[in-house]
Amino acid sequence: ETFGLGLSMHSNSHLGISLAAMVHLAAATPNLDYACDTHWPWKNPDEDIITPDTLTFTNGAVTVPTAPGLGIELDHDNLEKLHLQYLDSGLTSRDDTGYMQRIHPAYQLKSPRW
Repeated sequence: ETFGLGLSMHSNSHLGISLAAMVHLAAATPNLDYACDTHWPWKNPDEDIITPDTLTFTNGAVTVPTAPGLGIELDHDNLEKLHLQYLDSGLTSRDDTGYMQRIHPAYQLKSPRW
């Protein structure tokens, strides 16, 4: 509101637990001017850490869970499986600046002007 900017949220590669957090944050944000965007519905349920059907889309929207906490239930077997897959991958750190510099060598990470 202060800067007269519209607000939305987007996440393309996340698990159901972060979608639940996003849904709660969106529901609690009074000036969310634009629809939130997620690629979560395309995720294979076997590759998530929440129990199936915990979060469902109806007419393009997710109902805010009402259970305690984030309102979701963890699938502990999948959590363990995906954690081991993560550790075995060897990809335990990110270098977004280095990745961008492969495409645009002069790229430098800068703080937003606002």
